[in-house]
Amino acid sequence: MRIRTTTAAIFAILAVAVVGCSSDKSSDSKTEPTKSTVAASSRGSDDSGAAKNAGLPSEPTGAERDAVLAAIHDVNGNLTRDEDKAIEAARNQCSSLDNGTTNPDHAAAQRFSYDGVTLTDDDGSHINVGLRRTLCPES
Repeated sequence: MRIRTTTAAIFAILAVAVVGCSSDKSSDSKTEPTKSTVAASSRGSDDSGAAKNAGLPSEPTGAERDAVLAAIHDVNGNLTRDEDKAIEAARNQCSSLDNGTTNPDHAAAQRFSYDGVTLTDDDGSHINVGLRRTLCPES
């Protein structure tokens, strides 16, 4: 019984010492940022350069955002339940339209088929017309 108590006390002391040493060391030393930290901070700060390089239009705000959501809602009201998801899909679809996708109507139908909503190529065509009128007009 005495050995168990002594062993438990030693482990407790070692645990406190290890925690104490590691916290002192980390507060005094400078740590190098990891790849994930750098990627997260660069994404959060300004992704407009990367978005433009990928052919994505900037994220719409105000009346422009409302117009894009209305165009998507006209095809299927369930698509705008998650407005941010709908806007992101619209921005990605603009990239497909501008980069000469072989079948943009099918691409739109696939891109906007989410959350239990399945679209046809005809629906995709209507989405593309709405996006051309709002977020990504032909140049």
